[in-house]
Amino acid sequence: MTETILVTGSNRGIGLELAHQYAAQGWQVLACCRRPDQATALIRLGDKFPNITVHTLDVTQQDQVQKLAAHLQDCRIDILFNNAGIYGPDDAVFGNTDEARWLECLRTNVIAPMKMMEAFLTHVAASKHKLIAAMSSKMGSMADNGSGGSYIYRSSKAALNAVMKSASIDLAPRGVKVAVLHPGWVQTDMGGPDAEITVAESVGRMREILGTITPENSGTFFDIDGSIIPW
Repeated sequence: MTETILVTGSNRGIGLELAHQYAAQGWQVLACCRRPDQATALIRLGDKFPNITVHTLDVTQQDQVQKLAAHLQDCRIDILFNNAGIYGPDDAVFGNTDEARWLECLRTNVIAPMKMMEAFLTHVAASKHKLIAAMSSKMGSMADNGSGGSYIYRSSKAALNAVMKSASIDLAPRGVKVAVLHPGWVQTDMGGPDAEITVAESVGRMREILGTITPENSGTFFDIDGSIIPW
């Protein structure tokens, strides 16, 4: 039976490379993004790999989430990878935080992954691997915060971590496992050209970590080298 992964935010960066590497391994890839008609790189990738199907999905729009879940109701999803996320304003320092943009970041980085899990739980629970992954960041770690700032992004990832940890407990009776991942400092639009590792290296390492998830380590916050990040 063909293994299947659903990836949100797959039009560029890490999401695009997740689609690439899993497709190259023969997985069925459900590649989701807000505007497929503008996702040139993803369209090219789909032309190369017929096992990639592209789906329109804005994760903040619940009607789209529910519509896709219904469309894929007969599909068993081995890995649901909540990759889509935003940094928010990069000038969110103390005294300069904007409520509307904060809420936008929370809606994308926290609420959307939760609603995706709720909508696709049946699909994941019916699969072989039964795994839900979330793209977090070490910036969401309280223990690792030695520099302050980045109030909006940090708080959104800390909240995401709390959501995923609770899900790892609540979904265990269904046999569903949860992984929370820090991708490293990656050469993406967000990470910049001077980052430590390439997108391909980051995704390759995360794929290795996902292959090690068991009921015993479900809900763990993993660094890119496989070590555990303190909350």
